[in-house]
Amino acid sequence: MTSDISLREERDPVPRKVKVTPEIAASFLSRNSVNRRLDQGHVQALVQAIRHDEWKLTHQGIGFDTNGRLLDGQHRLSAIIEADRPVEMFVWDGLPEDVFPVLDTVKRRSAADALSSTGEKYLTLLSSTIRHVLLFRTMRNEPWTGARSRVSNDRILAEFKVDVDSYREAVTSGRELAKHVFASQTALAVGYFLTTEAAPAVDVDAWKSGLKSGASLESGDARLVLREVPKDAPKRGVKRRPDMRDQVSMYIKAWNAWVRPEQTGELVLRRLRKNEKMPMPVEEPFTR
Repeated sequence: MTSDISLREERDPVPRKVKVTPEIAASFLSRNSVNRRLDQGHVQALVQAIRHDEWKLTHQGIGFDTNGRLLDGQHRLSAIIEADRPVEMFVWDGLPEDVFPVLDTVKRRSAADALSSTGEKYLTLLSSTIRHVLLFRTMRNEPWTGARSRVSNDRILAEFKVDVDSYREAVTSGRELAKHVFASQTALAVGYFLTTEAAPAVDVDAWKSGLKSGASLESGDARLVLREVPKDAPKRGVKRRPDMRDQVSMYIKAWNAWVRPEQTGELVLRRLRKNEKMPMPVEEPFTR
């Protein structure tokens, strides 16, 4: 006589590891009948993870119910098709139909959560700084909002490990300078990281002390110009306050003008105009 336990085990969902190609993904998606509306931002984040070889095999995968209908995984499958690259994942067969309402209801891990294992302080600021540095490098002249601007937690953690000390210093400086300059802590940390990375030979302490105190700065000094950008809300007739790209661009422009005043005319700091490209930090490497 078959025991109740063996009967239950026979009916348990069965996982199998599958290398899901775009063709297989399309076939699996054709069995979709009850899934949620696609979150295009989430799809794009997965696409970027696949294209940057950041995809990892985890317990999360594709789930089919006892009738072979897709219950879970439409975002992963859609990302595989768009990335046009195969990935390995677990495919579960035989899920009860009534599990659908509880799938993917847990809060997603943030980049700050991913960095928590590092023991660093100010994790939200740190993760935001790293994300925007990566956006500067990969889509400098495109909007830093929307689905395409998402950066995976793995990529943020990997970037931090490459240059721990510089990111730590940038976060500290961003917090300090935000007390004296109009921009957000993140924008200042990003600007600090990018400029000091490009010009390590420059005396950054002189730059920071001038921004903090404003003492003895002559008219036209780039540090004074940056200090005088208003912190208040935009005046009537101005559409919006400077966004993250605007703020980073102003910091870089001011830094460039301070490092190379002979190459700069009158410094005017304003939002990026339509089709205006983000400035690149001037380079001042150490000489051998």
